[in-house]
Amino acid sequence: MAQTTDLPIDTNNYFATSGVCAGCHGFDPAGLAMVDTLGNDINIADDWRSTMMANSAKDPLWRAKVSHEVLVNPAHAQDLESVCTSCHAPAGRYTAIFTGQPHYGINDLLTDTIGLDGVNCGSCHQVLPPDSLGLDFSGQIDFTTDKTVYGPYPNPFADPMASFIGFNVEWSNHINDSEICASCHSLVTQTVDLQGNYTGDYFVEQATYHEWLNSDYNTNEVECQSCHIPRIDQNVIIAANYSFLAPRRPYGLHHLVGGNSFMLRLLKDNIASLGLTATPEQFDSTIARSERLLREHTLELELDETNRTSDTAFFELKLTNLAGHKFPSGYPARRAYIEFLVQDTQLDTLFISGALDATYELMGIDATYEPHHPVISSPNQVQIYEQVMGDVNDDVTTVLERAKTALKDNRIPPTGFSVFHPSYDSTKISGVAATDPTFNYENGIEGSGTDIIQYHIPTGGYQGALNVSVRIWYQPVPPRYLADMFTYSSAAIDSFEVMYNAADKSPSLVAEAYRGPDVSIGEGAHRAVGYTLYPNPNSDGRLFLKGDQRSFKRISLYSSGGRLLWEKRDVLWNDYIELPFAGGMYLMYLEDAQGQISVQRIIRR
Repeated sequence: MAQTTDLPIDTNNYFATSGVCAGCHGFDPAGLAMVDTLGNDINIADDWRSTMMANSAKDPLWRAKVSHEVLVNPAHAQDLESVCTSCHAPAGRYTAIFTGQPHYGINDLLTDTIGLDGVNCGSCHQVLPPDSLGLDFSGQIDFTTDKTVYGPYPNPFADPMASFIGFNVEWSNHINDSEICASCHSLVTQTVDLQGNYTGDYFVEQATYHEWLNSDYNTNEVECQSCHIPRIDQNVIIAANYSFLAPRRPYGLHHLVGGNSFMLRLLKDNIASLGLTATPEQFDSTIARSERLLREHTLELELDETNRTSDTAFFELKLTNLAGHKFPSGYPARRAYIEFLVQDTQLDTLFISGALDATYELMGIDATYEPHHPVISSPNQVQIYEQVMGDVNDDVTTVLERAKTALKDNRIPPTGFSVFHPSYDSTKISGVAATDPTFNYENGIEGSGTDIIQYHIPTGGYQGALNVSVRIWYQPVPPRYLADMFTYSSAAIDSFEVMYNAADKSPSLVAEAYRGPDVSIGEGAHRAVGYTLYPNPNSDGRLFLKGDQRSFKRISLYSSGGRLLWEKRDVLWNDYIELPFAGGMYLMYLEDAQGQISVQRIIRR
């Protein structure tokens, strides 16, 4: 898609903005370069510009949080802002370093085109090969100073870059290595007390790179780029205006997504006021990719009923982390939580843990922070996966500079994670989870990348069948984390608060599981009466209801093995139903408004 908002074009003695690179690596009007084998536009510039990386220097939450830290400890303003811009505006910050400036702050950034370009092309492609790669952290980045850029393909066609923009391109395989991410995705901060005095302590604010080191992904050489710059094994011409170029493969899609759909939606809603270059449609694409990454590559759930007595139902829930780092990972605000809902056959609620109130805060949680729970038996117990920072008095803090210890860190480790790994001092499990025998342990063996929770559900004497729905939700910016910041006032905080209050704060669904009527029995005991689903077998992925005009409380789709794929509530008779793309046999569970249940076998060709 052609872009109407131009990327910035600027250079200095060290870096160039994204608009300089987009001349060749952006949209090709001729449709020859940066397209896949089906002709779809996959150009680097337009995929990148709607990511959190591209907008890191304009991120209003980041600016508000920097302002918050400075207001708490104003004497540290220059050092705080210089550290924060090292990763959010690296080309600007390092230009300042290379020209002898001791600091680079927010005011410098606001008038610096290169800094405002965020984590741009040179922020990764100008990182020097090995030596200290993977050994520097907290925004310490070894950049080239001679305008050398590195790419993933041998024998690059270098003349145009040298002639037109003055950069020298070289091949180096380190651009495909996780170590290139280490400088900014492991961050250690210096602790201060409540009076702003440095204590000599250090706090690991995030250690996503070290979490990867302490995982099977590192052992098996599955790099960060495998998920965040996914490769397609297709021939792609990688520069416009040079149709004679030989195509390259594989090609890295610069999707650069994590799971922060909330901030992407907020950016999309404030394009003009924030001065962003991406269109709403481009943000929609990045949001969809983020949601897909969360839904398909983050967690697996297993839900089993283990016992039932006259007044209690017992369930075991296992979560398995599919990511190459903890889930959640990164900035300490982020949290995931379990919504565990138990209903009777009339769908009246018997028990719920993990419900949100009108402000999108969790109901029933402790006033300070919710501990890790190996067993849950009350609606006021909610399993929240998070890091909680503590200050010098072991009180909860959201001020990064005051953080001294992790009061809680039960974020689910990746598979292969071990307390005996050399990087464990940077990736510790803290709080109750550290002694939970089923957290990152399965059958007594460490490194499972799982958490197993026992749910003991009081049923109040109800003896009928139970409908159990489990959903894992992700909240990158929960209300509780912002509360202290919003007690301060600055231009950055006040403007973000307005954006936040107007934003869609819905959490992102990561995974779900369901237990109810036995769908494995197929169509025998639960045959539809008065309606049918057609066409079945199905080739186009759309099913329609044929027959009487009834509505449905719930329609659920299962794999042939009984795994819940999706579920819809309150479906009208004239709605259509989307099937998965993959062919095969599925089981459709339908419950109409009168409580009649049917299970039908669906064939997807």
